[in-house]
Amino acid sequence: MSFSLNLKEKVYIMGVLNVTPDSFSDGGLYLDKERAIDHAFKLIDEGADIIDIGGESSRPGSEPVPLEEEIRRTIPVISYLSKKIKVPISIDTYKAEVAKRALDAGASMVNDISGLRYDPEMVKIIANYNAPIIIMHIKGNPSTMQINPTYEALIPEIIEYLRQSISICKEYSISESNIIVDPGIGFGKTVEHNLEIIANLKEILKLGYPIAIGVSRKSFIGKILNDAPPSQRLEGTAAAVAISIFNGANIVRVHDVAEMSKVAKVAFAIKQNQYKSGF
Repeated sequence: MSFSLNLKEKVYIMGVLNVTPDSFSDGGLYLDKERAIDHAFKLIDEGADIIDIGGESSRPGSEPVPLEEEIRRTIPVISYLSKKIKVPISIDTYKAEVAKRALDAGASMVNDISGLRYDPEMVKIIANYNAPIIIMHIKGNPSTMQINPTYEALIPEIIEYLRQSISICKEYSISESNIIVDPGIGFGKTVEHNLEIIANLKEILKLGYPIAIGVSRKSFIGKILNDAPPSQRLEGTAAAVAISIFNGANIVRVHDVAEMSKVAKVAFAIKQNQYKSGF
């Protein structure tokens, strides 16, 4: 399925479908194929524009999943859904072989948390399939990224990392229209770092590419809300989603699709009126 963004008309809601036993918010809930498929239909009914399917948790401290296990978890779900739904499917992986299998099975785009850095074959797959790619910033890897992450200049360092990933895309003639950037909320960042990123998204927007962002139920929200668990971060997520959209996010990756669809519509309407009013 071909996929393109119409950024003048809406913010895109990317619904999270973790086919994993250990994701930070919903690990184990959708590891079963039938439950995963049912949840995908639910996300679409609630307003998801994209379904992002992942078979390996990238929560802080997580360890890599073997290639064949990640394929076993994700590909049957993608194969089934791609024949039943019109909503594009994204594969959340940094492994080129998983991405290839997913695209062959009917996925439309790839969401790579490493920004094309972990697997040198990934960019070749993206180029060969002419698929949209979300390139994300990460400091370190999921097993170590939250061990005292430090930056000399947070936003410039993120922008430079993303710029280098964009250069990798260009080396392989990947279409500019297929490139989406993600500053990587929670991936090697402290609470203060995450807040600084959201407040300064317009700086990242200067790269000239659509921005995807994943703030949904993240730990920085829990810490602000007196250590609230993931199940009690809905309102905090709504605030972060709204401000991210106002500051330039084009795709928001969320668990609570029904609620965040409404938040996104209102935030985008305010943002559009800002431009019309000239303030």
